[in-house]
Amino acid sequence: MDILRRTRLFIVAWLILATGCARLPISEQTPIKAGTPVELQSSLRDMEPDLDLFRLRGPFKVSTQNNRELRLPGHERINTDLFLSAPAGKAPLVIIVHGHDSSKEAHTFQAMHLASWGMHSLAVQLPKSGPWVGNGRILATLVGFIQRSPEAIDRRIDPSRIILVGHSFGGYAAAVALAEGASAAGAILLDPAALGRNVPKFLQQVQRPVMLLGADEELHATRNRDAFYRYIRSGIAEISIRDAAHEDAQYPSEASLQNFGIDLTTSEELQITFVSALTSAAFSLSTTGTFDYAWKSFGAALETGKFFNARRK
Repeated sequence: MDILRRTRLFIVAWLILATGCARLPISEQTPIKAGTPVELQSSLRDMEPDLDLFRLRGPFKVSTQNNRELRLPGHERINTDLFLSAPAGKAPLVIIVHGHDSSKEAHTFQAMHLASWGMHSLAVQLPKSGPWVGNGRILATLVGFIQRSPEAIDRRIDPSRIILVGHSFGGYAAAVALAEGASAAGAILLDPAALGRNVPKFLQQVQRPVMLLGADEELHATRNRDAFYRYIRSGIAEISIRDAAHEDAQYPSEASLQNFGIDLTTSEELQITFVSALTSAAFSLSTTGTFDYAWKSFGAALETGKFFNARRK
């Protein structure tokens, strides 16, 4: 990381600290009390699914390991940021992939928030301009590596509950990883984009549950976003978030990291909406193997029009 980028990240971190949100993007903590992820799951199952609950910081503390290098088979090396949920028991792992010309740091707050809700998170740095099929294959290799040797990350990771998350072309990389046989529980795609003549072939091979959380296509449509729902044969659910821009699916955005915390194209309110939907979807998939719980939690937002264009098959 060059000196200018380090300086920018330092300034952003200082601003977060100065506003009292250094550990997590949302300062108010959930009133739910839980000592372990299992207790948390039990408490949430006894409640009506509520998306607004996931806007709050979860009940668990989070520890962070930045710029941790992982060495994969074949001498592949990946730079990562690891966010560990505090409880001692086994917990799911969410792997987050950035999009084009972006970085793992653009998903820091999302990863922190997920870990506060009892799901370890790993933000990975892959080549910024692809090729995205290649990045997907690297991701599939990473999943296999973690499933064989979870202790290489942390002994508390449950290798049977790995969830892939990708933004923009990173969403396509996550889908390619599933198509290439990554044995993940499924994927959550943050306003995904796809490119290349083999897009239909890869998406038709996806056989794991997929949730697509999209921005408002009336403001800006990502390339071939419609292909995901069209070509994934089953097990896919999709919603759009009213007035959200493509960059709102990052938190913080890459532009803000490059411009001393300033990005006029994003809204923190909408970024938090993406965070809450992502957290609900990840919790749903990691605890039930489906997105049914998350879909129910979206009900109020769909009724008010905050979410729209909902569909699933």
